[in-house]
Amino acid sequence: NNWFAEGLIKPNKPIKSISHPGQPGVGHQWSYLPDAARTMVTLMEMREQLPAFETFHMAGHWDYDGAQMIQAIQRAVVRHGGRMPKVTAFPWWVMPVASLFNETVKEMREMRYLWQLPVRMDNAKLSALLGEEPLTPLDTAIEATLQGLGCIGQPVSDKGHAFADASSLRGEREAR
Repeated sequence: NNWFAEGLIKPNKPIKSISHPGQPGVGHQWSYLPDAARTMVTLMEMREQLPAFETFHMAGHWDYDGAQMIQAIQRAVVRHGGRMPKVTAFPWWVMPVASLFNETVKEMREMRYLWQLPVRMDNAKLSALLGEEPLTPLDTAIEATLQGLGCIGQPVSDKGHAFADASSLRGEREAR
């Protein structure tokens, strides 16, 4: 599960609205899953040269005001002939009750604080090691993700691509 597909949009449906989980003006960090996978594979290939339990952060895409991701989704929808999606506030008010019946909602609720303050990880250590972090341009990544999720154009696969945000990646690590 990730915030892009579970919180912002509804997979397998044309996008008419985008749910914004953050507060206006609060920055957030996103990572395109294929970029994260390329980074992990590269690090795995270098594992013999690295100390055990080394930690590297990806910078991914920094959405400095919380609106850049939403605007990229809107651009992709319009480019594919859809109407400009409206932006709505994420329904945090329903989460306490819904979390009693749904594990994903419970995890989303637990991560709310990450939408109330800027979340930005420094990739200096990763960049020093790799030379540069794989980074697909935001609009390209959004378009591929929306196609993969069946929201625009033809899906590129059954599961498609997913955008993950720093908080969902952190939550997945903590769950392990």
